Amino acid sequence: MADSPSQGPKRVSTRRTGTGTNQSGWQPTRGAARQNSANPGQANPGQAKPSPGGQAKRTTVRDDARLGRAKSSRPRDIKDLKGRAKRKAIRKEHGFFNYPRGHISGFRRWLPSWRVLLGTGIFVLLLGIGGLVWAYQSVEIPNPEQFATAQKTTVYYADGKSVMGEFASQDRVIVDGATLPEYVGQTFVAAEDRTFYQNQGISPPGMARALINNVTGGARQGGSTITQQYAERYYLGETKTYSGKFKEAILAVKLAQHQDKDEILSNYMNTIYLGRGTYGIESAAKRYFGISASDLTLEQAALIAGIVPNPTNWDPRVNPEKAESRWNYVLDGMVTLGWITQAQRDAAEFPETIEYQRSDTYRGTRGYLLEMVRSELINRGGLTDEEIDTRGLRVVTTIDKAMQSDMVDTVKAMPEDTPKNLRPALVSLDPDSGAIKALYGGKNYLKQQYNNVTQGAAQAGSTFKPFALLAAVEDGISVQNEYFNGNNSRTIDGFERPVVNFGNASYGNVNLMRATALSINTAYAQLNVDIGPERTMEAAISAGIPESTSGLNALPSNVLGTASVHPLDLANAYATIASGGTYRRAFIVDEASEVLSGDVVYKGKSKDKKAFDEDVTATVTNAMAGVVEWGSGKTATAIGRPAAGKTGTSSDNKSAWFAGFTPNLVTVVGLYQVGDDGSEVSIEPFGGYSEITGGTVPVDMWTSYMTEALADLPVVDLPEMPAEQKSAPTETEGGGLGDGDSEEDTQVAVPGGLVGTSADKAQSALEKAGLKAAIIEEYSDSVKAGVVISASAKSGSKLERGDTVRLVVSLGPKPKEPEPEDTPEPTKPGNGGSTTPPPTTGGGSGSTGGSGSGGDEGDPGGDSSNPGGSGTGESGATG
Repeated sequence: MADSPSQGPKRVSTRRTGTGTNQSGWQPTRGAARQNSANPGQANPGQAKPSPGGQAKRTTVRDDARLGRAKSSRPRDIKDLKGRAKRKAIRKEHGFFNYPRGHISGFRRWLPSWRVLLGTGIFVLLLGIGGLVWAYQSVEIPNPEQFATAQKTTVYYADGKSVMGEFASQDRVIVDGATLPEYVGQTFVAAEDRTFYQNQGISPPGMARALINNVTGGARQGGSTITQQYAERYYLGETKTYSGKFKEAILAVKLAQHQDKDEILSNYMNTIYLGRGTYGIESAAKRYFGISASDLTLEQAALIAGIVPNPTNWDPRVNPEKAESRWNYVLDGMVTLGWITQAQRDAAEFPETIEYQRSDTYRGTRGYLLEMVRSELINRGGLTDEEIDTRGLRVVTTIDKAMQSDMVDTVKAMPEDTPKNLRPALVSLDPDSGAIKALYGGKNYLKQQYNNVTQGAAQAGSTFKPFALLAAVEDGISVQNEYFNGNNSRTIDGFERPVVNFGNASYGNVNLMRATALSINTAYAQLNVDIGPERTMEAAISAGIPESTSGLNALPSNVLGTASVHPLDLANAYATIASGGTYRRAFIVDEASEVLSGDVVYKGKSKDKKAFDEDVTATVTNAMAGVVEWGSGKTATAIGRPAAGKTGTSSDNKSAWFAGFTPNLVTVVGLYQVGDDGSEVSIEPFGGYSEITGGTVPVDMWTSYMTEALADLPVVDLPEMPAEQKSAPTETEGGGLGDGDSEEDTQVAVPGGLVGTSADKAQSALEKAGLKAAIIEEYSDSVKAGVVISASAKSGSKLERGDTVRLVVSLGPKPKEPEPEDTPEPTKPGNGGSTTPPPTTGGGSGSTGGSGSGGDEGDPGGDSSNPGGSGTGESGATG
């Protein structure tokens, strides 16, 4: 049925009325909808009731006006809106940052809308563009750094005034890139930046890749183009921070706009560090191939360009595999870029480099010192080769110039018949700091770039016995009251063969004082089994012998020195004993600082580490003093002051040692010989000795050097023997033992350190102990006047209070007698008459049956100051 015209066109609802939408098109609020849903039989207020036929009841004009007002004041359901109306409704209801979004269900309620993402992105983009524009405008192309005037690094001796050498990196000759073959520059492009001729100074993909790799912990990368590297080295200096890299990138873009590619490439090749102390392609060509850069072949240029990222470690002499890998990478890149053909690539052969010759700075013995300085600055100080060569550092070393000169002179004074392949190694340390005071690593670093002290190693022999003694004393073993069988050729648990003493000498039962002084293998082998060889190894490591030392193990034979030690490590370990049990890592650089700013960039002294109790090391030191006073190292008494030490000889005499110390200086002298193939061989006898052991040439050299090196240092007494170690039975004159009964109260111990000190000090020490001194004077060519040569009673032995100890005191060298006038010699009767035989000086027999083959390491077997003297039994690594 049609409506009348006055009513207007009929409005028909397209939705069922159950949804709450009336015929005028608006929807009730959510609350009304919920109410209607809860009471389906009740009509919402203001909603037209449906007619029985299902059609909505027609509204009046007044109703339409009311509904229109409702339409304008009540929001529609956003889900029913479309397009712009829906977006406007959302913004009106929720605002721009609408979280959580009520009109969306699930986790998506918390996700940002595309408008938020787009708006934020546009804001960040505009901000970034603004920042880049600001950075671009603010970064100016600075004046280039003057590489030609870059500060050199100067190395000084310990006095801070005497120059040892210089690290002058400016081995650079500037060449015009136009004079070089075209392929020289192309090799650098193929190696470092294959988009060089296309990019605008930076490579965003490369930078992004490097950033991701660095952040995620991958292999660290720079992501720098040639232009960036050029900007870094030529204008900014080395930049490592992200902010520095950003500035470098901006500068690279500017440079790419102001300089042409060939100019940038030429400057780059003239400033880049290329290893072997060279900067620039010209110097590198001469250092690697002995030719000018203009004469480089394609293969040679490719090798130099390939090692740019790490020239020191990728040098063919250091890592030939890596060098060749990079060489292949460069040539393959040139094929890819179309600069050479595949046929040329296939025909290329990896070039040979010439032997690396350091500059004259490294000539002679000081080259070993300078190389150690550089190594310490890199490995401990964290500096790079390039920084050392260009940063302008002032490096003060620990090397005492006078001591170093004395050490070099000592080696130069070796006998003329010294074997050509003998390698002497000498080093001195300050036990109070660990500072290296002098070091002889070889004759000439430029001819032999192998440091005998830090790189060379040889079996330690009996110099390892003090480590077993340290462990034994720590475990409560008395060095005077406990005895060990010192007879020769004993079968001992853990040893494959019978243990023998040097010269096959037997000593009967001995305490550890005597076993140490005479270096008795069998006694120490038994001690090592008793305490456990792992304790000896632990003590050696605690003292300063690295765990990585070749041959260091926990086998019973370790006490005989089967490990091959570096002389510097042995000196460091003995310094721990001399210092009272404190380990101090050896170092050669006292301090490194920048010349211009004065900023300290490295200090060599490390933290102290307590390794042993002072009473333990004092006991061991007193035992080792016997080695010098009357044992296998008796020659060392000539230094004229208290000292302790230990001789050492390896099996087959392949190495010979004397390691000794005063309280203020530790010195190790080691000798070993190599064959033509570089393998260790037995030392050929020389210098008038029938065989070379620790008690011959090594102790002679030690004594000669220490006499001069200690001349300006104060005389310092060795530590006293701890009270708990002093009580001991008296040994018989023949070297056997007394009855072992407890001491009487009237007995006193002979003080230590008598030999080598002045007569006045020795006499005073005896009087304080309740003993008397009888002075006997004699001439000596090796001991200074007024210094005690020997004593009739050894340190720690027991005497009755008031007994007399004979002190033999030096008068100095015997005055020369006037030459006799020529007179006729009387005719001798018979067959020339009898003559008095010369005194025996090697292996006189003692009460324990020492044989003439004794006289260990040059020690007279029957000396009165060596009770029961026989051969002193120096050990080898295997007996």
